[in-house]
Order: sequence, then structure tokens, then C-alpha cells
Amino acid sequence: MEWQSEADTSPSSFISEAQVRSLIGKPPATGAWRDGDPVGRRTFTDTGPLRLESGRSLGSARIAWESWGELSAERDNAVLVLHALTGDSHVSGPAGKGHATAGWWSGIVGPGLAIDTDRWYVVAPNMLGGCQGSTGPSSLAPDGAEWAGRFPYLTIRDQVAAQINLADRIGIDAWAAVVGGSMGGMHALEWAVTAPSRVKRLAILAAPPVTTADQVGQNSVQIEAIRTDPLFQGGDYYDARAGNGPNRGLALARRMALLNYRSATELNSRFERSWQSEISPLGAGGRFAVESYLDFHGNKFTRRFDANSYITLVEAMNSHDVGRERGGVASALSRITAQSLVVGIDSDRLFPVEGQEEIARHLPNNIDGSAPVVLNSGFGHDGFLIEDDAVSTQLRRLLP
Repeated sequence: MEWQSEADTSPSSFISEAQVRSLIGKPPATGAWRDGDPVGRRTFTDTGPLRLESGRSLGSARIAWESWGELSAERDNAVLVLHALTGDSHVSGPAGKGHATAGWWSGIVGPGLAIDTDRWYVVAPNMLGGCQGSTGPSSLAPDGAEWAGRFPYLTIRDQVAAQINLADRIGIDAWAAVVGGSMGGMHALEWAVTAPSRVKRLAILAAPPVTTADQVGQNSVQIEAIRTDPLFQGGDYYDARAGNGPNRGLALARRMALLNYRSATELNSRFERSWQSEISPLGAGGRFAVESYLDFHGNKFTRRFDANSYITLVEAMNSHDVGRERGGVASALSRITAQSLVVGIDSDRLFPVEGQEEIARHLPNNIDGSAPVVLNSGFGHDGFLIEDDAVSTQLRRLLP
């Protein structure tokens, strides 16, 4: 999802001078969108108080969202598109004021595309706890200071509850389709289980039914990388001068994550053992190209994301278990009434195909019976964001 994908699509093994120049200067203490920044295409909706699974509450939650297309008079053509961990509401369109990156699914959502905005009214919210306009750690708490480290623990179900409130506020009684990949796929599953009558079609891409111990373990190391940055200061860094935020910790967490977003095959074939410079890595100052790639994208990430939000969202991913308190995965998925599509990627090492197989096996109305569609891609987990043609082919089957 960087161009708001988990990683980038550039085929080059080297970081160009232009890319390096784009990062000249100290990064901000936070890359969060803040009140007073250009709004861009965002709409803001106060979804009211939210009681969280933890027992805590948010007195008021604001969701930033974008839309494309026109809502029909019958209000029956609305499609909800849910983003991955490091995405946001900017699904389609160019970068510009208020939007640091171009739309993360511009090849999927738009006029005449798989999610055709000439036909569908597409809504994409920034998830609760995020850092691009929705209420999150960088937002102001009732006392006038940022929530920072005080922001409450969120679960996937809490975030979906906020999205349900948003749908109520904007007058969408039922979605023609709910579509999500990766973390967005977790939300889509929760939508279909929590409010089955409100989801007519369902598309789950590269997402699991539960976050496994292996995945929680990998996430915990990323969180610790941020918390051990001396400039994290327990999450209270918003008044810091540029360059004095927890950028090293956040960039390190991002580099760790990137290794799971792409496949070993792609990294090995793309970079081999090439060097970023003519200096041998066996001598002083040498640097492998893959090291420069990870370093560049880690540093780039700090300019559009927030360290506290990263922790909040990763912990929400850790909470994901669609069968929790519902009698297990099979029992929970049996509640889903939507016509469903499940897509996995054969090289995905973040959320392997076994997870999509388990989801598909228990969906009552999966269009492929008891199996998922498995895309052949060398890009690993990021395939759902990169393989536009293959993903479009599948989505058109659900949205003919």
C-alpha cells in the first residue's frame, strides 16, 4: 500500500537523485493531516459518541471521507471501499494540496473502471485512529491538547462501528458492495458479519479471518521500534520542531513492514546484490541497493504518516478475529448473506493464501464456491494494489 500502496511500483533497483532531493530537509515531527491544512477532496462527518469494546468511549468521532460518482435517487448504488494500514481516503485522483500521494487504487476506481464511478457512488473513509483527517492520536482531545499517547485502544470492530455511524449519518441504509484489501479486508469482513442486511456484495482481498501469532509477533517488533525511539517521548511529540519527532523509529517500522509487503522472489530478482553506488559494500561507505530502497521508503513514509497512528492501527490489526465471541470463524462467517468474492495472492507472505481459503470455505454465498481466487503475482502482498488488470477482472465478476 507509496503512492499510498503498501510499497512502490517502480521497477528500478536504484533510488534516483530526484527521489533523494524530494526528501531534502528535516521531516516533520508528524506527517499527520492537521486542522488548518488544505482539505483536498475530503468531507468531514461527526459520527457522534462511540462506546469502545475496551469500555472507554470517544465523546465524539470525526470521519474524513471522499466520494466519487452520484448517489442514485433510490440510494442503492453506494459502494464502500476500505483502505489498508497505511492508506487513507484518497482512493483515486492525483496528489495535490491536502493529498501527499496519488490515489492508491486509481486504476480500479474511476469512470469505466472495475469500480465504475459512472455507475456506482463510491465512498472511502479514513479509518478511525488514522492520521488523515479522522479522529486519531494527532487529533485534539476535549482538553484542547492532542490525544497523543492517551488515545484509547481500538479494535477492528470499533473502527467498523464508526463506519456504521458514518453510513447512518450520510443516509446509506445498505451498501451495494463493501470492498477491502489487507486491513480494509478485515473491516469488510466485520461489516458483513456485524450488519449482514446492510452489505449486498462483499469483496475480500489479501486479508485473513484472524491475525495469527506470527503476524502479531511481527507487528509487535514494529511497534517496539517506534516506542524505543528516544524522541517518541511516550507519544507526546507533536510540539517538537521538525526533525525532532520519532522519525527514526517510524521509518524503521516501515522498513520492517516493507519486507513483508513484497515477496522474496521480487526483492531478489529486482535488487540481486547490486550496489547503490560504485563503492563496494565491502568497504567503508558501501551500500546495497536494497538497503537504499528500504531506507528511502522508510524516510518518505515519515512525511505522510504519524507514529502514534501507526501503533494504534497495528494494534487494531492485532485484535482481528472475526470469530471472537461468535462461536469461532465458521460460525461468524455463516452469518454473512452477501454475494462474496475472496481473492488471495500466491506470493503473499504477510497474509498467506491459507487465510483466504479459510474465509472462502465458510462463506454461504461465495461466487467461487468453497475456494478463493488466487492471483499469480511476483509482488507478494502488494499484488492487490499493483495488479490492476487481474484485480479488475475479479471485481467485474462481482460488480457486472
